[in-house]
Amino acid sequence: MKTTRKTAIIVGILFITATVTYMIGNGYIEPNLYSPNYLMDISRNRNQVFVGLLLEFVNHLAVVCIPFLMFPIFKKHSESLALGYVVFRIVESITLIIGSISSLSLLTISQEFVIAGAPDVSYFQSLGSILLAARDWSILLGVNIIFALGALIFNVYLYQSKIIPRWLSGWGFVGAVLLLARGVGLLAVFGFNQFVPLTLPIWVQEMVFAVWLIVKGFNSPINGSGSVKQDTHK
Repeated sequence: MKTTRKTAIIVGILFITATVTYMIGNGYIEPNLYSPNYLMDISRNRNQVFVGLLLEFVNHLAVVCIPFLMFPIFKKHSESLALGYVVFRIVESITLIIGSISSLSLLTISQEFVIAGAPDVSYFQSLGSILLAARDWSILLGVNIIFALGALIFNVYLYQSKIIPRWLSGWGFVGAVLLLARGVGLLAVFGFNQFVPLTLPIWVQEMVFAVWLIVKGFNSPINGSGSVKQDTHK
């Protein structure tokens, strides 16, 4: 039980870390990446962009740690769900890392753009557009599709195992479905800023879930057959 309680606290902290670092990192990066003169802005604010990218890499590390910590608990109920969750979170992390590396490459491109001056403007702008597109697609696929599918698996397990209240896992399931619907919608219309409200339910649920784990932990241990045992207090 002590090990499970410790796992709950660490996983809760990792969920908060992943969300906070991703949001702050994006806040540092995206105003520079999506401004009209983004190459100049990236070069001018290179330290800010670099810090934002470091925070994004912290997010990617936190994301990939969560399923491995949860795996010993998950496999007691369903090893297939446990493996599926690990796979989706690894793929999510790799996809987002590709986007962050593309953004990191823009730091170099922006410096060379400033040095090169007017004659090579079109070359650097074309290359910058390709790197921005790579970031956009990594976020679209990594967050709106792969993360959403992983969140569906995660909350299905939580709902079936009852190791957290079912209202909380049900909320997470609905949030994941809405996020996946957003991803499918984005793929359909190619509008990366559309349907923003659909992202809110899963982000809020994850923060409530994280605080629940830190404060209360898991409801009870799970035996190998998948049934839930009630804790007894002497």
